[in-house]
Amino acid sequence: MHAKRTFDINDQTSVCLNKTFRSLVGHAGGFENLDFMERDARNYIEQQRQTFGNEGDGQALMVHFSRMREINNGFYYEIDTDAENRIINVFWADARTKATLVDFGDVVSFNTTYLTNKYNMSFAPFVGVNHHGQSIILGCGVLSSEDTSTFTWLFRCWLRCMGNWAPDGIITD
Repeated sequence: MHAKRTFDINDQTSVCLNKTFRSLVGHAGGFENLDFMERDARNYIEQQRQTFGNEGDGQALMVHFSRMREINNGFYYEIDTDAENRIINVFWADARTKATLVDFGDVVSFNTTYLTNKYNMSFAPFVGVNHHGQSIILGCGVLSSEDTSTFTWLFRCWLRCMGNWAPDGIITD
């Protein structure tokens, strides 16, 4: 518990994980006196960063999406949670996005990009091109992992949002 608390505090204050680990090794009197390795510490920090709600972020997201739906009846969102009721994936689109899909959604580009954020989650936009050659957003997701089940969840959300209308093609890497 002491080590977890130390990792949490130092991560919040941007102290490098390897420095925190080395200080715990020194405090314990050597590597052999710790029951975890640096990789275990990295896994713990990554898991903590991916957990919405540590600072009320998950609740703030739910409140924001609820307000957006009050302002715009066509605003659509779905939130995927794990067994501990933590947010792991999010999808959203607004009414204008859904209307735009009809005109410019025949071919959609989909790609996940990594952003530097405290959750280490991927941003996954659905992008089309309008008649001016400009990129337009047709829906967005934030994903905790890039595996088959996560992508299946995201694409099903997108299809539900769009009234089960599917594009003629999807371009991805």
